[in-house]
Amino acid sequence: MPGNQASAVPQGDIRRRARPESEGDTDQPAATRGRVEKVRRLMWALDSRVEGYRPWEDYKSVYNARWHHVMEVPGGEGTGMEVHEGEPPQSWTYKAVGRTLEKDDGVEPSGAPRLRLMVLTSERAWPHPCRDASTDCYVNCEVDRVWQIVKGDLTELFSSRPEDHFTPHPRLLTGTPGIGKSMAAGSYLLYQLLHYDAELLPVVAYSFCGRKAYVFNKTTETVTRYMDMSMMIKAVKELSRRGMKGYIIYNVGGRLDTPSPFLPPGGWGMLVVATPEKTSYIHWANEKRAVRIIMNCPDESDVKAMCVWKKRNQPPPQQAEYWREVKGRMDKLGPILRYIFYEGSYKYWIAKCHDLVDGTPSWGIQSYSVFGTSKLWEGNKVLEYLARIVRARGERNGESPFNAPITAHLASKTLCKLAQLMTQAEFNLFVSRIRDCLMHANFGKCAMFAFLNVAFMAAIRRKLKELKPPTRRPSHRCAPDVHSQEGPTSHYFLPSAERIGKKTCINHPAAVHTGGREFSAGGR
Repeated sequence: MPGNQASAVPQGDIRRRARPESEGDTDQPAATRGRVEKVRRLMWALDSRVEGYRPWEDYKSVYNARWHHVMEVPGGEGTGMEVHEGEPPQSWTYKAVGRTLEKDDGVEPSGAPRLRLMVLTSERAWPHPCRDASTDCYVNCEVDRVWQIVKGDLTELFSSRPEDHFTPHPRLLTGTPGIGKSMAAGSYLLYQLLHYDAELLPVVAYSFCGRKAYVFNKTTETVTRYMDMSMMIKAVKELSRRGMKGYIIYNVGGRLDTPSPFLPPGGWGMLVVATPEKTSYIHWANEKRAVRIIMNCPDESDVKAMCVWKKRNQPPPQQAEYWREVKGRMDKLGPILRYIFYEGSYKYWIAKCHDLVDGTPSWGIQSYSVFGTSKLWEGNKVLEYLARIVRARGERNGESPFNAPITAHLASKTLCKLAQLMTQAEFNLFVSRIRDCLMHANFGKCAMFAFLNVAFMAAIRRKLKELKPPTRRPSHRCAPDVHSQEGPTSHYFLPSAERIGKKTCINHPAAVHTGGREFSAGGR
């Protein structure tokens, strides 16, 4: 657009992204210049009627975020991870499952370097309610999967006929608190939407906490910050009325924060990012027939890649040492990115988890009954501290959340406590619900509780079958049969070394297991 036209209209506080002289407006086709001018005048008209807007000057920072990626190299030095500049030559591959996607591991060649993490770095912080938000956005396959699903929705939207008035179903993204749904998935989705075809999708709105909202205008390369959600809603409704398409990323804030029934406007897509302990959005999701996306926790290799990125300027031995520290925290607390990278945050949260279990009263055992189910958290503190959300496939292959124990360490502590408070039938039911989550990583501890069960041992003795010795030596009766009236009848959970303040006396018929990996004991 000509320079005299740009200066003829008062700019107020809205500022255009700076362009090099080589990208003069006179090089634009006439149709493009006309479209840009039309959109700019529309936005000026909206801004003149809506009070309280302020500009946010980080459009360029988000749009021009720098790429790096971390590759897992078999046989590599130190952690076996390498950091590279730029986008990866090959991203992850997905396959359709139901109405969403799953990562397709079958296409990755065995023994070849494998992409583990992509990192997008904004020159300034990403839009986030936390003031000290990181400039780095971590993208693993779970985060990228969210974008691939949304991209499929946009493809369907823009391939439909105008007379169909097609609007995609809103999406509801949920998962374990603290794993990066807002900071990672929200920021990455914003970046990709800003790079989506501007003629098809000229507007992206990003809101959080039910208060602030940013409206990115890709045609004019401006961003406006609204300090009140009602003003943002007025703006996007007017844009929709005038035929402009857009997409809204809505981060649910407090427990009373509910998306407006006016969102999304006709022809717009929308993703609501929410944590399972907040249920204020459920009515909106049901009314809008929102389709769920369940985001799994990052796995061990993802977290290792993040550690390597954080220590990328240090030699491999120091990277490996940092990874060992973080892994030790993750083994006990889980892959909660909000807490595991810093010792102070970790100690604060793990202490709260231990205190919650230790302080469970007999009347509080009902809070544990939602483990092994898909029930909503609804303010259940037990789940907030001790559970993780796992993606399961429900009716018609739709995504469903499954409440699983967050770590074997905290699950063991929970089992010990509940064995004291529950009846045998209640305890057996609880173990049966979480057995699939625990057996692969916690088999020994589950077996211990089984051998403490009198009924279980009696059933075993009745069905014992003798295995004939391979040699001619005589056979003998097995220990459970010979010592049927003996053996441990109770248990004691020995905490890790850093939590032991004094010597502990344990009755000899008690079975002892530890919260750590190493255990040494002296005996008579």
